[in-house]
Amino acid sequence: MSVVESFDVVIIGGGQAALAASYYLRRTGLSYVILDNGTQAGGAWVHGWDSLHLFSPASYSSLPGWPMPDTAEGSYPTREEVLSYLRRYEEHYALPIRRPVTVERVERTDDDHLKIHTQSGDFLGRAVIGATGTWSSPFTPDYPGRDVFTGTQVHSSHYWDATPFTGQRVLVVGGGNSGAQILAEVSLQANATWVTQDDPAFLPDDVDGRVLFERATARVLSQGDAAPIGGFGEIVMVPPVRAARERGALHAVRPFVRMTPTGVVWPDGREEAIDAIIWCTGFRPALRAFASLDVIEPDGLIRVNGQQAIKEPRLWLLGYGAWCGSASATLLGVGRVARSMIPQLVDWLAVPAQDTRPSEP
Repeated sequence: MSVVESFDVVIIGGGQAALAASYYLRRTGLSYVILDNGTQAGGAWVHGWDSLHLFSPASYSSLPGWPMPDTAEGSYPTREEVLSYLRRYEEHYALPIRRPVTVERVERTDDDHLKIHTQSGDFLGRAVIGATGTWSSPFTPDYPGRDVFTGTQVHSSHYWDATPFTGQRVLVVGGGNSGAQILAEVSLQANATWVTQDDPAFLPDDVDGRVLFERATARVLSQGDAAPIGGFGEIVMVPPVRAARERGALHAVRPFVRMTPTGVVWPDGREEAIDAIIWCTGFRPALRAFASLDVIEPDGLIRVNGQQAIKEPRLWLLGYGAWCGSASATLLGVGRVARSMIPQLVDWLAVPAQDTRPSEP
């Protein structure tokens, strides 16, 4: 019979949200462990495309306690620089990470713990922090005919570079920063068209992701629970995107209405042959491990009071986006949310179990 390890707090996920929570937990005296299903440091950044750049400078992309090193003047950190920073962050603070550990499900026990079932044995936690992110739950819209299209379809989560699309007719679908950056790269090697729901919104050339972060924070603070759930909807003019604009490639068209075996049909009825579609259409929270707790609502989210799950107060959520913390899906934002969340978690654990169930806001 395998030994069940017990901790005050179990963090599920090994990306930036887990590291931010760990930074503050290590000061509390609570026992904790981080369970990461990856094989190396970096979380979702491991899976980013090769030419990916942050759209904020290093000083605005740091986790708590240890700043990301500055990059060359005027440049934004690359994917490789982010991965190096996250790896060294783990080493710097000697964080208690187990990997690869795949969590299969989380269940309640009879002794006021949550039991975490994994392929590497079981763990008990007085509290669990869900930091599983979104990368493993990509969203692709259900266009009519998508299942009969015989060309290539790839989500941005599995896009690496433009080489496989050289000389092809490609649609890049999605109006966010990932769509703009991937369109900029693919259009150098392919006949690429950018498909967006609405006209893309571009920030001025001298404005970067710091503005997006502050706008998102201000929106949440001013609107409270009425603030919209979503990401950063304005496109930062990083150098590759500016270059695409200069060569006339940064033009977007409205969506097609359906797909065919060999292409798409546009709103005017025109059919066009397409070789490949790259879906830059975002992600959904990766919450499958918590389904056994019966806390996931029909919209795919978990109702929270701050970061604490209302239906299961031993579960806390960090890093999924605005619904559980303003800008919490960003490197800087998740640190701010963790800084306020961890003291609340510590206080909650100190209260007798019968008095801990929060009231719904």
